[in-house]
Parts: sequence; structure tokens; C-alpha cells
Amino acid sequence: MPKIDEYEIEVLNAYEKGQLKSVATKAELAKFKATARATAIKDRRVNIRLSSGDLNDIQVKALEQGMPYQTLIASVLHKYVSGRLAEKSDAVTSATHKPATKKTATAKRRATSDR
Repeated sequence: MPKIDEYEIEVLNAYEKGQLKSVATKAELAKFKATARATAIKDRRVNIRLSSGDLNDIQVKALEQGMPYQTLIASVLHKYVSGRLAEKSDAVTSATHKPATKKTATAKRRATSDR
């Protein structure tokens, strides 16, 4: 088990004494409960292959959010299929990625065909 620092001990003691109060509103709690219900029913198993780098990054993100990495993966997939996970807007994409012109696309094809 990892060592607990002084701040964590202080928080744990406050929790055990009942000194901590929730800051979530009733609406937020209802939203969290609905999300938990929707994602809690897991009746199918899926196996996927991921690169080591991606898996490490996912595990770090999950640790930052205080959840198991498999739960994070399931949550992201659920948000995507339910339409709550949106791709970056076209404005952001076009600002960072210039579309290939016909001239550059032709040059790329020539470069790869010369190999």
C-alpha cells in the first residue's frame, strides 16, 4: 500500500470525524447517479489490443481521476456512443491542420511512388 502523506492523513481524520460536507448540488448528484446506473450494468466482455504507450497514458489519466483504468475506458466509450463525447470542432481543426491542396497531395504521391 502506498504511503499516506500528512495532508491525506488530515483529510482521512476529518472524514472519519464527519467534518467533511459534500459540495455537489442535488442536480449534480442526480446526474452522477444516472450516469452510474447507465454504466454500471456490464453484461458483455470485450478484449482489445492497445499500444503500451496508449495504455500507460490511459492508466495515468485514470489515476488522476481516481478510478480504475478499465472504468475510464468504459466511460469514454459510453460517452462516445451516447453522443456526449464530441470531436474537436472544425474551427479548431482547421486552425491547427491545413487541408492538403491538390498540389501537395500530388507531390506526396510522387514521393512515395519514387521509393
